Amino acid sequence: MNAKFNALINENQLVLVDFYAEWCGPCKTMSPILQETKSVLKDEVKIIKINVDHYQDLATEFSVRGVPTLILFKQGKMLWRQSGVLSSRDLVSIVKEHLN
Repeated sequence: MNAKFNALINENQLVLVDFYAEWCGPCKTMSPILQETKSVLKDEVKIIKINVDHYQDLATEFSVRGVPTLILFKQGKMLWRQSGVLSSRDLVSIVKEHLN
């Protein structure tokens, strides 16, 4: 998984990673927000979800202590990071700030 993950975040496209857990209530709240964000931004961002219980090594590598944690990458560089629930409007705004 690490090689595939690294290939994804090293792309020239913005990649928003949602570190989540099945048992996490706020993570369940984020799911439709991420879908709405994707429908607004379309191909401007790739959104991937990483289950921290299945991929503990990735959660450790990126020091994910709480879920949901969202991290925005481009060409392997972390551009933005936040834990907790955000609105779709806020998420769209954050992604658009990094589109240049």
